[in-house]
Amino acid sequence: MNVIIRKAVREDCYSIFNLVKELAKFEDASHEVTITLEQFTQDGFGNSPVWGAFVAELKGKIVGISLFYDRFSTWKGRRLYLEDLVVTESLRGKKIGKKLFEATLEYGQSNLYSGMVFQVLEWNESAINFYRKYDPKFDNEWLNVAIGFK
Repeated sequence: MNVIIRKAVREDCYSIFNLVKELAKFEDASHEVTITLEQFTQDGFGNSPVWGAFVAELKGKIVGISLFYDRFSTWKGRRLYLEDLVVTESLRGKKIGKKLFEATLEYGQSNLYSGMVFQVLEWNESAINFYRKYDPKFDNEWLNVAIGFK
């Protein structure tokens, strides 16, 4: 399988957004996706981009993404935050996620981040087993907290 991993460009946003929605459906949370494609594109490729991504391309079609952004820790400094690692369902298990994840790790290391952090749902055993191969530290101490603004 000749998968190409590359940095995302503005023209990829429609495909990336569709993979984000596919992930939300997998997590039974489609109703949680409230951002528009236009805002998503602006936030990634406008005047002040806040996210970056790698895409996996197969036969000219984007089949996976690794979407990330900067995070800052007062204890550790600059950290890379991996927001989403998604491979379209029909191609999971074919090492595409591994290629995307490793490209993201390399990006973090080569850009002098102090590490990478991310979340994984406790019921997503296949993802947890995937990440275990990279010797991560799972944190059972902190709770996720979110506050929305209207």
